[in-house]
Amino acid sequence: MKIFIIAIIALLAGCSSGEKEKTPESNVALGENVFNQNCVSCHGSKGRGLAKDWKVKDENGNYPAPPLNGTAHTWHHSPSDLLYTINKGGGEMGGQMPGFEGRLSEEEKLALLDYIYSLWPSEIQTKYDKRFK
Repeated sequence: MKIFIIAIIALLAGCSSGEKEKTPESNVALGENVFNQNCVSCHGSKGRGLAKDWKVKDENGNYPAPPLNGTAHTWHHSPSDLLYTINKGGGEMGGQMPGFEGRLSEEEKLALLDYIYSLWPSEIQTKYDKRFK
């Protein structure tokens, strides 16, 4: 009986902790918030990009930020490669993106990936899932 009471107390304590259950929708919403605070100024609203042609270097010899909505190459990269770019930035690839390793939590980075994935058309999501999931 004592163990049963302790189990009930632990269950009730967990229920009243104030933490919301994470759902795919809440993760995408968090990712959208992170994107709007950190990425939209370079990658554009809904990841549509800002440059006319993201494959052409600018006057400084750097590539502009590519669109992230499935019209560029983002979906060709594994989740670990995308996380590496979020962490280290885009300098290694000729871009100007800063690294976010110390600026975003792991939860925020994973949510950001979920949000970017949500921007892709379903046929791109299907190709990505077959390749990486």
